Amino acid sequence: MNVKKHKFPGVYVVIEDDGTERIATKNLVPGQKVYGERVINWNKEEYRIWNPRRSKLGAAILKGLKNFPIKPGKSILYLGIASGTTASHVSDIVGWDGMIFGVEFSPRVLRELVPLVYERKNITPILGDATKPEEYRALVSKVDVIFEDVAQPTQAKILVDNAKAYLKSGGYGMISIKSRSIDVTKPPEQVFNEVEKELGEYFEIVERISLEPYEKDHALIVVRKP
Repeated sequence: MNVKKHKFPGVYVVIEDDGTERIATKNLVPGQKVYGERVINWNKEEYRIWNPRRSKLGAAILKGLKNFPIKPGKSILYLGIASGTTASHVSDIVGWDGMIFGVEFSPRVLRELVPLVYERKNITPILGDATKPEEYRALVSKVDVIFEDVAQPTQAKILVDNAKAYLKSGGYGMISIKSRSIDVTKPPEQVFNEVEKELGEYFEIVERISLEPYEKDHALIVVRKP
């Protein structure tokens, strides 16, 4: 087994004895597991295997994502943070000098996140509605990246509205699009094209990548605020 750096800072590649490669992040809180993920000990460091079937962001990296603006020290607004599966890897990447503002609509789901943030002080949990960004203005500062994983028909508008309120000029948005949450009657590719066109009215479109076979009828779109 071997561990080497990925091309994206803060992400690592674990090479198994049989040659299989998996992505991982260095555990910011050694000894803490978040969602039953495998933990690898290598050169006195702990690495958490990033499961692409449990994380759309992890799936995008494995599918060959070219633009990954989440980096050490960056501030992230995470819309739809849920119980923190993906956010825990983002927490590992941004480190103690970074910050994640995690917005979640469901009180029940947010309660599952709370034990995680006791030790991961770079995550601020926020009970809020991502369609109403003004409601958490007192809790969120300007950020470098917005990551959105909110399965709603108005996904694109949610990203735009939050970017207007919180994204720095030149900052990036990353949005996981679930086509069936937008329009189940249209082919996924048509939905993705329509979302991209809507986002393009405010953002520069940087990249789009399919998340198949890890997530059916999903794509990740990366945008930049001029």
